[in-house]
Amino acid sequence: MQEYRQDLIRVANAMADEARRVILPHFRAPGLVAENKGGAGYDPVTIADRAAERAMRAILARERPDDAILGEEMGARAGTSGLAWVLDPIDGTRGFVTGTPTWGVLIALSGPDGPRLGLIDQPHIGERFLGGLGEAWYEGPPGRRALATSRGAELSEASLFSTFPEVGSAAERAAFEALSARVRLTRFGMDCYAYALLAAGHVDLVVEAGLQAHDIQAPIALIEAAGGVVTDWRGGPAHGGGRALAAANAALHAQALEILSQAP
Repeated sequence: MQEYRQDLIRVANAMADEARRVILPHFRAPGLVAENKGGAGYDPVTIADRAAERAMRAILARERPDDAILGEEMGARAGTSGLAWVLDPIDGTRGFVTGTPTWGVLIALSGPDGPRLGLIDQPHIGERFLGGLGEAWYEGPPGRRALATSRGAELSEASLFSTFPEVGSAAERAAFEALSARVRLTRFGMDCYAYALLAAGHVDLVVEAGLQAHDIQAPIALIEAAGGVVTDWRGGPAHGGGRALAAANAALHAQALEILSQAP
């Protein structure tokens, strides 16, 4: 069983390595073209997004052909193993096209009960955060170390992150603002990197709405492996997307959930 778990982690790392190789030549490159996928607002995609997902899928075709795949750019592929890889080749493409290093590669391995392994990789900085299947570690310029979320339990001393100030609907924004009024610090615009920082013990809460499954499954497994809690705004599973509340520990989660659960 340990050998099997290690092989799954090996495949996740191999995909992250290949995504790094494919993406980095495009980051901050002159003339990078971003296509707007449409919908509400600006939803960009670049050659790097698509090339990275193709590269990761090629590894899965070779290493794990029986597993299902759900990717942001290329959709779903059915499998027969009961496992699915959930891929977001560049989470935070808005940050990517504007040169900020807050985007990341998201890789999750999920079973019928939800995500079991999550990896967040920031290629430009050279940082990787992995959690699940009995492991929780960070690897970057300072070397490798274990991941552990913050143990602080007072909402008044907590830091709260979200990607967009508008958060979601007007009602969701109101619930977020009620929570923001209770914490010490609120910051915006960190994309998936905020979840990585929560797993590493630097951030206490991340709250978002309007997510897709590929946005949240890797952060769920990573944060839970590091000691945190991730649910929707009612305390239920969040791996399908929608609203997400990620907290460093159960005490902070309970306090934040009491406020956010008032949103209709």
